[in-house]
Amino acid sequence: MNLNYLALAVPLFVSLMVIEFFVAKKRGKRYFNFTNSVTNINVGIAERLLDTLITGLFFFVYDYLQRHFGIFSIQPSVVLWVALFICTDFTWYWYHRLAHEINIFWAAHVVHHQSEDFNYTVSARITVFQAIIRTGFWAILPIIGFPAEMITSVLLVHGLYPFFIHTRLIGKLGILEYILVTPSHHRVHHASNPHYLDKNYGDVLIIWDKLFGTFAKEEEEVVYGLTKPLKTQSFLWQHFHFLLEIYYAAKKEKGFRNKMRVIFGRPDDIDPDLRDKLERKFYIRNNEKPADRELNRYVVWQVVFSLVILFLFILFEHHLSWQFQVLATLFILLTLVNCGAILEQRGWIFYLEYARAVIALLAALLLNPSLTIITLALLAIGLSLYYFNRLENRYLGIVYK
Repeated sequence: MNLNYLALAVPLFVSLMVIEFFVAKKRGKRYFNFTNSVTNINVGIAERLLDTLITGLFFFVYDYLQRHFGIFSIQPSVVLWVALFICTDFTWYWYHRLAHEINIFWAAHVVHHQSEDFNYTVSARITVFQAIIRTGFWAILPIIGFPAEMITSVLLVHGLYPFFIHTRLIGKLGILEYILVTPSHHRVHHASNPHYLDKNYGDVLIIWDKLFGTFAKEEEEVVYGLTKPLKTQSFLWQHFHFLLEIYYAAKKEKGFRNKMRVIFGRPDDIDPDLRDKLERKFYIRNNEKPADRELNRYVVWQVVFSLVILFLFILFEHHLSWQFQVLATLFILLTLVNCGAILEQRGWIFYLEYARAVIALLAALLLNPSLTIITLALLAIGLSLYYFNRLENRYLGIVYK
């Protein structure tokens, strides 16, 4: 059976998050906030899911560029593997730096910096938009002449390292501080302290920051998150708020050139009050009343269920029909949106729950399209529509008491 063993990364990284949590707890450190951890993991689930669907496209792009536009015809050797690793890290530095300096790139990257915690769950907080933009930067590698197989192999290894630097449990690492990006360096990068802003963009090697003047040592207590914190658990708002800010800021400008200045300008140039106006316009707000333990437990089980589906989705991706993949993707994405809505105790979550139930029925029909299953599915949908209001009130009464 052709299985995708990259799925094993899901339980591995979740296990490391759990271990970090218990080590921090044993040391008396409160490095984990429940809602932040849930939203961090949910963003990571979405990225892994969507990235699984488009990873093959990335390989095709690299292969096409190398075969048609490659300057050199590079063959694998020890020296060239090292050269590719250095080129990859150098390209990452400039992608990462520009992602902080150009609005349209920051719109994809900002999600990674929204968490006010700093732990292994934050490493998962990456969007698929960010992966697409990175592919554009790394397209220079096949044009140089590196084969797609080499590039994807290095990116796989290169992408593992950043996970381990998202932690507060590890202090400074002596001589390694002069060569590698360490947890200490990366804590500075995630800081909102004025002294630390726009520093330490490196991914594996810290030499690029020292070379281009963007290095800063960790010297004072770090305050994590955005300079203007995002006070909502909304999965969709976390992903799209800055795109909307760019859109409305550009809309106010006259002339094509001025609009382009907004799109490709610096994040600092966007009016900081614009987000407040948009939050009022789109009714974005965080419920001041904290969710009770049972409601949190309900969210946790939804996250666990999503992780299980993600693991099976990646493991058996070569054996799933495209229709089933679409349904599984919709089910997981609706679950992730639902988790944020539940944490904010929104009243419309029943519509998402109902949509998930319908998707689950459709998936069951795909797996076993028998007359009995079809009849039962139609009967269930018909009865639920007839008693929709009663079901909604009963559900909200159970969930929110």
